[in-house]
Amino acid sequence: MRFHATHFAGTLTGAARGAEPPRSGGAILSDKRKKRAAWQLAATKGSERLVMLALYDAVMARLAEATGIDLILVGDSVGTVMYGFDSTAPVTLDQIISHAIAVRRGAPKTHIVADLPFMTYQVSDEQAVTSAGRLVKEAAVDAIKLEGGVAMASRIEAITRVGIPVMGHIGLLPQTAGVQGGYRVQGRDVESARRMIEDAKAVEAAGAYALVMELVPAELAERVTEAVSIPTIGIGAGAGCDGQVLVSSDLLGMDAGFNPRFLKKYANLAETITHAFTAYADDVRNGVYPSSEHVTHLSEETIAALEEEG
Repeated sequence: MRFHATHFAGTLTGAARGAEPPRSGGAILSDKRKKRAAWQLAATKGSERLVMLALYDAVMARLAEATGIDLILVGDSVGTVMYGFDSTAPVTLDQIISHAIAVRRGAPKTHIVADLPFMTYQVSDEQAVTSAGRLVKEAAVDAIKLEGGVAMASRIEAITRVGIPVMGHIGLLPQTAGVQGGYRVQGRDVESARRMIEDAKAVEAAGAYALVMELVPAELAERVTEAVSIPTIGIGAGAGCDGQVLVSSDLLGMDAGFNPRFLKKYANLAETITHAFTAYADDVRNGVYPSSEHVTHLSEETIAALEEEG
């Protein structure tokens, strides 16, 4: 069931097909911007580099859409980034749906992909379809993402068969990183490299429209990209992929202690935010904030009337 550019054209309804949901969340949008469907993104293979950001709230989504980001991922990384979990495993489908709803409100004209969390698709094809269906119906996402290659091919095929686009994910699989030896680069030896190429081909053959590769040697990622006809989106996989994804809070430098080799920080918001919080606290404790310009005053007539009443 190899993906074709027209595979999902006309098969979905509502936001999942690319129809524009009502404006909401105060997003400032260009009327000329049109959300791209899965088949349109798949057709970019070899012609443009796709930009994807992982984020989880309406404010960040609004800012991302304003810059023309191609795809937003509502990832299960929300568990470690926003909930403080040690891994993505505890994240629930309800949590992903909640954050995806917020992101959709902030970015109604951007292609949104949502992760299927751990144990919401591994049990059976039927479970996978049901979970994916909830994300489309309740959060109006355009596609779902799941982890795994050959082992998850039937899940991808089952979900795409009912008209829901699927993005694959190979390489490091955060949901089951424990059985991969932890959070480390995958595919370093010949055998594991061959398996990864097989995984990529299986994901494509099952009907996925794009593929994330995480923590993969650059040379292998480039080979995988050449071996499949769907776009590859890398994170820690080198420049040879068809696109890149980073977690928004990571590239904004919101965690000074998180510095993996693949990450480029485009801002240092940890320092900026810390300084702002400190300045706010100082102003409150010193009686500087709020000043007159930050408060509303009664009119002289109202003050006089209240004083007369005693």
